[in-house]
Amino acid sequence: MGCTNSKRAEITAGSSEKAQIFFVLGGPGSGKGTQCAKLAKDHGFLHLSAGDLLRAERDSGSEMAAKINQYMVEGKLVPGEIPVQLMKKAIDTNFPKSKKFLIDGFPRGQENLDLWTKIVGDSVDVPFVLFFDANEDTMMERILERAKTSGRSDDNAESLKKRFATFHAESVPIVEFFDKKGKLRRVDALASIDEVYTKVLDAFKGFV
Repeated sequence: MGCTNSKRAEITAGSSEKAQIFFVLGGPGSGKGTQCAKLAKDHGFLHLSAGDLLRAERDSGSEMAAKINQYMVEGKLVPGEIPVQLMKKAIDTNFPKSKKFLIDGFPRGQENLDLWTKIVGDSVDVPFVLFFDANEDTMMERILERAKTSGRSDDNAESLKKRFATFHAESVPIVEFFDKKGKLRRVDALASIDEVYTKVLDAFKGFV
């Protein structure tokens, strides 16, 4: 679902005094991380991955590290206040040096969204949500290929089935919520990396 040029111009004219946050959603293996990395490199976005922030916290030796790891291995959602607090800290630390942020893999469910509204709220602008649309067969193939080198404990077929089920139950309603608000930009994620990136850049017209 796209936006007209006039709507895009209106969205772009947000407050320059606030960080611009773009949520990036899609199932495991839909290409969110790859495309966000390209946008960050080419167009000055700061890429914050909810999963990477959680994994960094998990590996930090903090009190919540073991709990985070257990949730991730089981393919369950980590309690929402944890990623929201980690994201807010990252945004506050980097703004205003960085003004455009990509948050990859968030909000994953209604609790995430409610806590974002409570903890972050109107202190930032969220112009739109980018959604990478891909089927499960393609995503499974990509993740199992990644598993050969990723070293991630949740990159396996058993965990993936749970992650897909969680995505459909928790995240798809969030995608539909932003779609109804006219704040969703959908990208067909089944093509090659370069072809998908061309579509991503089109979605970000007015911001890159």
